[in-house]
Amino acid sequence: MVTGAGGGMGRSHAVELARRGADVIVHDIIDGIAETAAEVRAEGCRAHELRLDIRDVAALKSGIAQAEAAFGPVDILVNNAGVSGRRLEFEDIDAETFDRMFEVHVRGTFFATQAVVPGMAARRYGRIVNISSIYAMGGSPWASHYASAKAAISGLTKCWARELAPRRITVNAVAPGFVVTGMTRGSNTEAQIAEREKGMPLGRLTRPEDISYAVAWLASDEAEMVTGQVVSPNSGETIVGI
Repeated sequence: MVTGAGGGMGRSHAVELARRGADVIVHDIIDGIAETAAEVRAEGCRAHELRLDIRDVAALKSGIAQAEAAFGPVDILVNNAGVSGRRLEFEDIDAETFDRMFEVHVRGTFFATQAVVPGMAARRYGRIVNISSIYAMGGSPWASHYASAKAAISGLTKCWARELAPRRITVNAVAPGFVVTGMTRGSNTEAQIAEREKGMPLGRLTRPEDISYAVAWLASDEAEMVTGQVVSPNSGETIVGI
């Protein structure tokens, strides 16, 4: 299951997982889930569309239960659903904007995971990949609400990795660098995007597929011994150590 898979990185994650043989529950609240599902099917895999607001916990849990009953159990969950920080200065972030940021990123991630963990634990197999952000690692002067929500996701990743390891469930996060998608174009001008690319140590901005390769690896059996980690494909823009 990939949340927020109606476009951008979420669509890329769903299609990359399908290329590697995964049937995919495609979740979003937007119309793009039909196109994503079609791309998954074009890779020879099954797709199930799940359209709902991830902030509605009752609908989310009910929807996941119905999807699993009809489509099969979730062995891989990619918590990708998110909204843009819109380059807001600290003083301009109102309560509604702040709450929406945490409801989508943190509340959505938390309760989508809570819905699938019992089944994973019963099967003693699960891969959870959360989408954090480079901003959670290095900060941002115009997105403190976004960065703090993503930092919370990184924190959940480490807590769940410890708690769920005895149940043979791995939990990791991918913290993308700046990726050009419809969402990021909504909060950056083309000039800002071009200027940012000039400063990339590896010479270009990361693309959705760069992030999806990391997601797919963490979701694979090859990453069986990897848990509690935050991986950041970011073209070298932010480099942090232990």
